[in-house]
Amino acid sequence: MMKKFVSGDEAVAMGVRLARPHVISAYPITPQTIVVERLSEMVEDKSLKAEFLHVESEHSAMAAAMGVSSVGARAFTATSSQGLLYMSEVMHYVSGARFPIVMMNANRSIAVPWSIYGDQRDSLSQLDSGWIQVYVEDAQEALDMIIQAYKIAENKDVLTPMMVNLDGFVLTHTYELINLPNQEKVDEFLPPIDSIVKMDINDPKSLCFSTSPEHNMEFKYKQHVAMLNAKKVIEEVDKEYGDMFGRYYDGLIEEYKTTDAEVLLLTVGSITGTARVVIDKLRKNGQKVGLIKLRYLRPFPEEELQKISSKAKVLGVLEKDVSFGYEGTVFTNVSSALSKLENQPQIYNFLGGMGGRDISKEDIEDIILKLIDAHNGKKIDRVQFVNLKARV
Repeated sequence: MMKKFVSGDEAVAMGVRLARPHVISAYPITPQTIVVERLSEMVEDKSLKAEFLHVESEHSAMAAAMGVSSVGARAFTATSSQGLLYMSEVMHYVSGARFPIVMMNANRSIAVPWSIYGDQRDSLSQLDSGWIQVYVEDAQEALDMIIQAYKIAENKDVLTPMMVNLDGFVLTHTYELINLPNQEKVDEFLPPIDSIVKMDINDPKSLCFSTSPEHNMEFKYKQHVAMLNAKKVIEEVDKEYGDMFGRYYDGLIEEYKTTDAEVLLLTVGSITGTARVVIDKLRKNGQKVGLIKLRYLRPFPEEELQKISSKAKVLGVLEKDVSFGYEGTVFTNVSSALSKLENQPQIYNFLGGMGGRDISKEDIEDIILKLIDAHNGKKIDRVQFVNLKARV
């Protein structure tokens, strides 16, 4: 296993090369651009044997990937922000047709105001598109999840496209030391694609077809069941990957110092590492606090979240998103899951980091101290913005 000092984007490109896609359909958009630049270089220098399609738009990038997958080949594409929204129409075609495409999304703010900096409103707006969604914490996890994503998506009981999300700039452009797996071991872990959803003259089938009301709902039900099936497959693939490469990610959800925690903070993506530092500090001060890293938003780990949270008194959800006029999208999902507990913890929503604004250790400590106040009986707002500098 070789060590490399690379950015999150470069780690994704290296993971893609190891996964041996047949075709990469690419349209560059900040802060994703480095991914497709590196992949184009790999195709050019022949370290990656693949076709590289430089298309004219993100919509075409996803449409091309769908065409690739429809003949049983392995496809990859990447995007960000407005580009992801431009792809949205085709994303529903892909998931409905059960094409196991893997896509990297560099999480970035949505206009207006226009911004190239990161939050998670782009991908969270696509939770109903039928794609598996995973959010990674660092460059190593980004590389590993690209490889795992193909094995999950191509599983015959899943056959569902998968989106690997990296926080824009904070992760995509930050350099870290990673372990680069050996190609032969990756080939052993991830065999060539053998999709049953493909054009085949020996086994003709209709793809991307229309249905009447008599049959449409049954197809959507099968999509739903496949997404639920992905839970078990995700756990199995994570264990197999850990056994082979020594890195386990605890499947759908990861817990940190939660066993005796009375107050929990839930995070998504790169902010998790900063939150761990704060948890450690408060633990040294005698506070019974813990951390939940929510890795997958779809399929949603309802039972796992309930199990971890069942003994806690207070839980805060920190997210880089807001569903205008209501609350954070992550919070809505978490709140729904925990409402089914007999002894539901108090739940609070903290919204921050939008448009790339920093969420500091001090901000996170302030959030957790507010949650401790709530545990001690003090009234705090159910939904509040972090580090809001002006009210308009």
